[in-house]
Amino acid sequence: MNALPCTIYVSFAGAALALLAGARSAQLARVVALVTALTAFGLALWAGAHFTPTNSLQTLVDAPWIAELGVRYHLAADGISMTLMVLTGLAATVGVLFSWNIEERVGEFFALYLALIGGVFGVFLSADGFVLFVFYEIAIVPKYFLIANWGSTNREYGAMKLVLYSFAGSALVMAGLLWAYAASGGVGFGLAELAQAATQFTRFEQLGMFALVFTGFAILAGMFPFHTWAPTGHVAAPTAASMLLAGVVMKLGAYGCLRVAMATFPTGLATFAPVIAWLAIIGIVYAGLIALVQEDFKFVIGYSSVSHMGFVLLGLAAANTVAASGAVLQMFSHGIVAGLLFAVVGRMVYDRTHTRKLADLRAMPLHRLLPFAAVTFVIAGLASMGMPGFSGFPAELTILVGTWKTSPLWALVAATGVLIAAAFTLRAIQVSFFGKTDAAKVERVDLNALEPVEVNRLHPGHHDLPPITWPEKAGAILMIAAMVYLGLNPDALLDWIRPALESPLFRAALTGGAS
Repeated sequence: MNALPCTIYVSFAGAALALLAGARSAQLARVVALVTALTAFGLALWAGAHFTPTNSLQTLVDAPWIAELGVRYHLAADGISMTLMVLTGLAATVGVLFSWNIEERVGEFFALYLALIGGVFGVFLSADGFVLFVFYEIAIVPKYFLIANWGSTNREYGAMKLVLYSFAGSALVMAGLLWAYAASGGVGFGLAELAQAATQFTRFEQLGMFALVFTGFAILAGMFPFHTWAPTGHVAAPTAASMLLAGVVMKLGAYGCLRVAMATFPTGLATFAPVIAWLAIIGIVYAGLIALVQEDFKFVIGYSSVSHMGFVLLGLAAANTVAASGAVLQMFSHGIVAGLLFAVVGRMVYDRTHTRKLADLRAMPLHRLLPFAAVTFVIAGLASMGMPGFSGFPAELTILVGTWKTSPLWALVAATGVLIAAAFTLRAIQVSFFGKTDAAKVERVDLNALEPVEVNRLHPGHHDLPPITWPEKAGAILMIAAMVYLGLNPDALLDWIRPALESPLFRAALTGGAS
């Protein structure tokens, strides 16, 4: 457990070293980034192996920081934190592997990448609201530069939109925390202390504070109607940034909703839960339908990511331990599944074919030209659909069962999202990897719109696409192993998550249905 804070420090130190190494050698910067990510992942796994789940936060570091405001550098962990720490370590490692092809300003790229990872680790360990907010901001800033400098389609627009939405959400969160601090008489920003003080707040104060804090975090979680930054940001981002956005950054928002808003202001949750649930359900169905008609391969995955995050928010809104445990499990599952889908689309396919248009991809026999990519996408697609044996099945099933305990109507309407997910996933698999390759279809593709080197790649007889590299294969295998292991043994994480949700911090919040 005491190794967990080192994940933060290792990530920030690695960022500095990668920047220095990049000035000498791009390959050295890559190695520094990989070693840093592997070290942080190893520390998280080691801590997990020695972790004993309890119904309380286990303090790791607790020292005064800004004494006048009662701010303490307080890091602590429970089963929820452990789950997301392991996810972050895995996503960080795989993201480096899928960024091995970066050639431009490599040191700067990995410095920003690792700084973002350090901020994410910090958020998941923070037991003080002010410290959590600081790490949250640290995680936001590098996203802009990663997308604006190394992104693709409308990268500056996508980067600016993502950051503006993120900062708007941050402003709401800070406003809510400052209001709670003032109303508490200045007890400090410790999450446990604020939750205790909130029991004396008026109903109006609880509702107002909850609305500010939950909405601020939910923006980053992609809640409808604040979701529009997500597909745009995903599409504009380089592959590793897309993987991190879907894999861990959106989880920061959902984690903040659970850890800060719900635990601190349970009266607000009880009042607004139906609104949150219906917004989550709209997001599940609406984003799924949009994904179903997209003609840009990456937009399909971008909107599917929003749809699946809707299940997380629904599980939180259901407000019982079954649904909430499913929501945390879905955070992990979505992190690895969406991350792998973005890796296939962005790195394996787009970087080789230079097109994301499904009409163009349909003319290429990608299942023969890129068989490893095809198999990987099919496996990740099955997991995304909630196929038994993969991580998405126990996660979404647990959410729906828990939601049924609170409202059968919510569960029934949300279940249509599973059917829609199957539809847009199967369509994406068929069109992108197993589309028609007859001559008539090939002739309808606008060859002039593609780079000359790409023209031959549209014809089934040519097999000159660059092969999948070993870093890509290693990253994909790690992700697939995780989703299969979790699909077959979900209790590996649920045994961590359930005790944490039985904490006194969540007792007042998780009262919906039957626990």
